Amino acid sequence: MPADLSPDLIYLLLLLLAVGGYAVTALRARPGRTLQQISVWGLIFMGLIAVFGMWDGIKASLLPAQAVLSDGRIEAPLGPDGHYYLTAEVNGTPVRFVVDTGATQIVLNRRDAARAGIDTGALAFTGQARTANGTVATAPVRLQSVVLGPIRDHDLRAVVNGGEMGTSLMGMAYLTRFARVEFGKDRMILER
Repeated sequence: MPADLSPDLIYLLLLLLAVGGYAVTALRARPGRTLQQISVWGLIFMGLIAVFGMWDGIKASLLPAQAVLSDGRIEAPLGPDGHYYLTAEVNGTPVRFVVDTGATQIVLNRRDAARAGIDTGALAFTGQARTANGTVATAPVRLQSVVLGPIRDHDLRAVVNGGEMGTSLMGMAYLTRFARVEFGKDRMILER
């Protein structure tokens, strides 16, 4: 038996003894209620196992992913919230964007900007953007690279949002780089 398995095995045996001892004591005192509680906890446990076992499938249907087709087209399914999402590598770091045709530029939130190697503490928030939530300060930046599937762009202008923003935005300055941008009933198609 491996040495690192022994402490885990001992822990599980102690846990089994504690739970089993409680179950035996409770069964003697109130057998009907105890069996009911054991059944409920067993169903909860089985439900959790089922959810974790099917998590990849559940996640795929809740957060559908973009696909790069053999002809170089990129398809992004409509998300459950009615928005299209793209995941692009910004300076080598995967960043999830919501496609926003109302946004002029690529807009990074501070967290994504920092993950992409931008020193957010040194940014000068000299610009402004009008949003649905009011006017926010923005800082201009240059992105060394943006990679979306097989498509690579370098030295792109973007801004970092000075306000609170959950997801970074992929605006029109990037979308107009494509020869074709099509919004269908349930998917967006990008083609260069």
